[in-house]
Amino acid sequence: MSQPGDEELERDEEVWTAGGSPLDRAVFNADGLLPAIIQQEGTGEVLMLGWMDREAMRRTLSEGRVTFWSRSRQEYWRKGDTSGHVQYVRSAALDCDADTLLVTVEQVGAACHTGTRTCFDGDPLRVAQGSAPAD
Repeated sequence: MSQPGDEELERDEEVWTAGGSPLDRAVFNADGLLPAIIQQEGTGEVLMLGWMDREAMRRTLSEGRVTFWSRSRQEYWRKGDTSGHVQYVRSAALDCDADTLLVTVEQVGAACHTGTRTCFDGDPLRVAQGSAPAD
């Protein structure tokens, strides 16, 4: 007997397969893009989020430097070519749905185009902090 949500699980299982190249396993959105989270090697610090199409992902995985697809300029940009703030690829992984890429890098200089260490340094938000229930 099927349970609520079984269709979603079956669809997920069809999308992801253990074999094949990462480019074939990656699930790109309707615009042909995949979000890529860039993380500092060693510390786990999240540096930025960018977008990759299939070619940008291929370049990133095969060339050792992070390449993005610029949605505003409609062109490829390799991080650091103009600023000198290079991202050297150390590892990469697709998430459980294969629709997000995590790239671990050695960051040289600032990751953000504004000059801050990360793209998340400039606008901290006030939040209500949750807490886990006591055991």
